[in-house]
Amino acid sequence: MGIRRLAAVIMLFAALALAGCAKPNPPNADATEVARAAYADPGQPMITLFTVRDARSDGGAHTGLMISGAQRVLWDPAGSFVMPGMPEVNDVLFGITPRIEKVYIDYHVRPEYYMIRQDLPVDRATADALIALVREDGRAPAATCARTTSRILRTAGFDVGRTWFPVALMNDFGAIPGVTTQRIDVSNVDTDHNVIFGTGGVPLPPGA
Repeated sequence: MGIRRLAAVIMLFAALALAGCAKPNPPNADATEVARAAYADPGQPMITLFTVRDARSDGGAHTGLMISGAQRVLWDPAGSFVMPGMPEVNDVLFGITPRIEKVYIDYHVRPEYYMIRQDLPVDRATADALIALVREDGRAPAATCARTTSRILRTAGFDVGRTWFPVALMNDFGAIPGVTTQRIDVSNVDTDHNVIFGTGGVPLPPGA
């Protein structure tokens, strides 16, 4: 790795740490909790890449991946998003109903951060294979949200580069035919979803 590349990676880790690129690892939910929470969306199977960006610098602060197949899950590698009653196993969150999806978006979007949402319709087999990959991957180390997500997408056959950088992954994913992109910021986010706050009533920082 060249000096410039190494410096860029070090700066990325520092920025992501400030943005909340790690959280205490909660105990994994048991199989009964996961099965009870499972939610299957009746619509088109879908892959949704969420990229949280700093409103001042446009730098990437977090990568998350929602997958809707036999059930809808959220791969939130090293993220800080938590919600009572929502089971989690190794960074995979289960029971991602439309309301929980909105809570996740609302949780990250604030004056300091905005989100890019990218949706890609897929067939059911592709979505289910991707769900299996994230479930098997284990917990992501701190500050590796884009790195692990890009690796998993590549393993599933998607044409994205392996990268540490959320914005680089966003750009690669956005170039895939069929992807639709939406910017979500404080001007258009729906904030009435009971976002989870940290101690003292202060919103937790964006994950990863």
